[in-house]
Amino acid sequence: MQIVGHTTQQVVYAASRRRPFRINELLLIEDRIHSNSNPLGEVVETQSFNRYIPLATEHSDLVDRQVMENLAQLGYDIGADTIHLARIRILAELASPVSVGIAVRVPTFAEIRDFLIPRDPATGLVLGVIRGTEELTVGLPAQLSRVALLYQKDSGIMPQKGIPYIMDHWTWPEYPHIGIFGGSGSGKSFALRVLLEELMRQQLPGLILDPHFELSFTEPFPDLPASYREDFTRRSIVLMAGRDVGILFEELNAADLINLLQAAGEVTENMNNAIQTLHRRRDSFVSFSTRIRDLTRGLEEEQDLKRKLREDDGDGFREKQEIRRILGLVEKYKDRVGHVSTLRAISRRLNRLQTERIFTGGIEPIREAIMNRRLVVVQGPIWFLQVLGAYVIRKFYRERRQYQDAEQTGGEAPKFPPFIVATDEAHNFAPRSPEIPAPARSILRTIAQEGRKYGVFLILATQRPALLEDTITAQLNTKLIFRTIRSSDLEVIREETDLGPEEVRRLPYLGSGNAFVSSAAVGRTIAVRIRVAKTVSPHSRHPFLELKEDFIPPEEELGEALLTYLPLGDFNFDVHLGTLQQELKRRITIEEITCCLEDLVGEGIVEKKEMVLGVEYRRRED
Repeated sequence: MQIVGHTTQQVVYAASRRRPFRINELLLIEDRIHSNSNPLGEVVETQSFNRYIPLATEHSDLVDRQVMENLAQLGYDIGADTIHLARIRILAELASPVSVGIAVRVPTFAEIRDFLIPRDPATGLVLGVIRGTEELTVGLPAQLSRVALLYQKDSGIMPQKGIPYIMDHWTWPEYPHIGIFGGSGSGKSFALRVLLEELMRQQLPGLILDPHFELSFTEPFPDLPASYREDFTRRSIVLMAGRDVGILFEELNAADLINLLQAAGEVTENMNNAIQTLHRRRDSFVSFSTRIRDLTRGLEEEQDLKRKLREDDGDGFREKQEIRRILGLVEKYKDRVGHVSTLRAISRRLNRLQTERIFTGGIEPIREAIMNRRLVVVQGPIWFLQVLGAYVIRKFYRERRQYQDAEQTGGEAPKFPPFIVATDEAHNFAPRSPEIPAPARSILRTIAQEGRKYGVFLILATQRPALLEDTITAQLNTKLIFRTIRSSDLEVIREETDLGPEEVRRLPYLGSGNAFVSSAAVGRTIAVRIRVAKTVSPHSRHPFLELKEDFIPPEEELGEALLTYLPLGDFNFDVHLGTLQQELKRRITIEEITCCLEDLVGEGIVEKKEMVLGVEYRRRED
């Protein structure tokens, strides 16, 4: 293998007679003129030609006049030889172009270890293997050779093939936030699970919003070798929104309440002013909603209530006291809350939140898990998670920020640890369009812009990066890009990553579980295959297998049961009837048994014989 054709400081071309080039493989260029070590390059495009596909007639970016002249000068027979060509991207900035004719070879692991392994697996996040390093597997030391087992749908779990890809999370304070982009079936959600497993392995606390009810970590992946398994039950907790956790109304201030109500509909300036005026510290839902209800009644019925108070109509003392209280509210707030329609709008939004059980429980279980360096997964409908998540993230970020600021200024504030916020369907939590209500958008944008200073980081997964808020997308310093097809999403990827045109062209055809990792911390794009997860989603069973196992038609279920009771006859059906009904947990008739057995006779599974006491059914002997 040697350099041919036109070269630059960034790109060279290589040719080989004997060995095809492989996409993404790493090659050493033996040209020490640039430094004390040979430059390293990555194959980004490759083609092969032979006498049946003449090189001279091929139109390709890899083949130009200078390439053909160089090949001839180097002894290649363009009309007869099988020639393998590759475009190689140099992975370090060179001062001058590489010389033509220089040899190219596969490196040893020792030659590129420092370039590819930023951390030991014990202190980094092992996400998979680096594609194109398969030939180097043999030379890996023991501590690197069995940390990233792979999975193939048809083949099951496979040995590690290649150098492990280890993400260095210690660089996050400088290069924060991760985006995981990919279409349905691309492996995006699988990669999110693997990344969260690695966070638990490093005991990094985090809040995970799970709208798909699939991020639990108690069930091990099937057929994992015992040495590869890991128990995450004590490192994570799953909580249900509206049952295990919610928002205590008494803990809300007026600003928190306004943010929550925005999730239930637009909050106008008049509504904002009314809430600021009417909300009192430590208000309960009942006290606040009652105040709005009574003030609404007072504004609508002010004259009637005053008339009733003047009249001596025998009304009871308590009713007069109630009227005086309501009129007192009117006198106090009449000129400060606007029109009665404003109060009704606030009531409607409050009632919607109450109906959705937003104000059930509190967030203390989430706080406790994060303080104990656990991963806390909050599951629920996406609208509920938008509201609850916005409140919890804003509150915890404020506490973390106050603690950090106090540390810097010598003040005092309760301890709160660094933490991570992660979610799938991120474009629903922080949509690009400002017209779409999104209570979490502003706090996620704030964390994206300044969270690294306080040790708060984002992991946002989405099928539609084009729909994710622009500012947030721009702040995701590391992006895992899986198979992507939509042109609008591809355009965002072109603008927001360092993927070259070759990688972008390949995105619609990437196999599931394969990704390009664009990282500012590394300064280049790395092709990665995600490792097998150590746990499995509770929804991982194939839907058609679920139908087969859990939704058996009654007649098939009865037929399977009857086969275990053979031989049977119309003279002893009633003997087994009670047992069958208990087994199948439903009422069964003699006629149903007879029809089912006749169907089995028709299918050739059972044979029917006339006996002295009646008809007998036996399993057919083959």
